[in-house]
Amino acid sequence: MLSVENLSVSVEGRQILHDLNLHVMTGETVALFGPNGSGKTSLLKAIIGVPSYSIESGKIIFKGNDLTRLSMHERAVLGIGMSFQRPPAIRGVKLRDLLVTCVKKRGGVDPGDINDMIMRLGLSDLAERDINKGFSGGEIKRSELIQLQAQGPDLLLLDEPDSGVDLISIELVGSVINELLQKDRKKDRREKAGLIISHAGHILDYVNADRAYVMLNGTLQCSGNPRELLDDIIEKGYEGCTVCKG
Repeated sequence: MLSVENLSVSVEGRQILHDLNLHVMTGETVALFGPNGSGKTSLLKAIIGVPSYSIESGKIIFKGNDLTRLSMHERAVLGIGMSFQRPPAIRGVKLRDLLVTCVKKRGGVDPGDINDMIMRLGLSDLAERDINKGFSGGEIKRSELIQLQAQGPDLLLLDEPDSGVDLISIELVGSVINELLQKDRKKDRREKAGLIISHAGHILDYVNADRAYVMLNGTLQCSGNPRELLDDIIEKGYEGCTVCKG
């Protein structure tokens, strides 16, 4: 579904990602580990097409389409959705109105089901408020997830969905992510895929990942089994990942 080929990216003239190669197959969930400042979020923003992230070389291929020169909204229309770690507040746009618009646009879920989505994620008190304005960290995570539910993308880019979420909420967050990724289906029958950033790996207690990469200093250092890599990181720290795991 996604192929990142020899990708180098710069922001304001400074290269922050260096010759990356990464792939995500249809039906897969891929985890991306790394310390803060290693470039994980930058990679997701480059994939989704945030304008300030300039591609210097390489390609981003999604379902056979070269995204490299496409705008953010063109990538979204093709089927990419992202849950941002720190999304901005959007003044003048109510959360419910955005959800209704997304659902109607894709012709998927009946707009009447939006109330059920809102209630399940505990967002009833926030549905008529401006998006993310005054939301807590956990509320923002749930707001981002319900927007993805309404959008229904084929590829989900999730930036630290376990960050700032309490132990009660993270189980709900994990359950919704599993639904978005069609985890109730056999792998070869899924039509979705996910790339999940996690600093500490807590989300893997609730969402099973098939493979993982470790990013250090803007490069992909290791790849392999998510649990094995995470155990190594816990034991040796990210410095131990300077030896490639395959």
